[in-house]
Amino acid sequence: MPHDKDTELYRRTLATWGEQAQHDQAVEECAELATALLHYRRGKAGADQVIDEMADVILMLGQLRWMFGSEKVDRAVTRKRAKLEALLRQVNSGKGGEG
Repeated sequence: MPHDKDTELYRRTLATWGEQAQHDQAVEECAELATALLHYRRGKAGADQVIDEMADVILMLGQLRWMFGSEKVDRAVTRKRAKLEALLRQVNSGKGGEG
């Protein structure tokens, strides 16, 4: 559950720009992070640039989590974590798991 100050921030951004604009902003921030990571890998950007883009994405994910419902997101994360754990067990037991 977000802190009260986060909830207030999320409400204000939604009231100011609207839901669709915030969806679009999340897409844009994720794309900027992807670009920063590619540039970092190629030596064209530093860690600070990647961290700044990560911060933007983290803020947008907090807002999206609030918009879509934190309980629903928590359940999805739990499911995804269990799948990852199962995949790691499979790979580490020598059964593959690629693909």
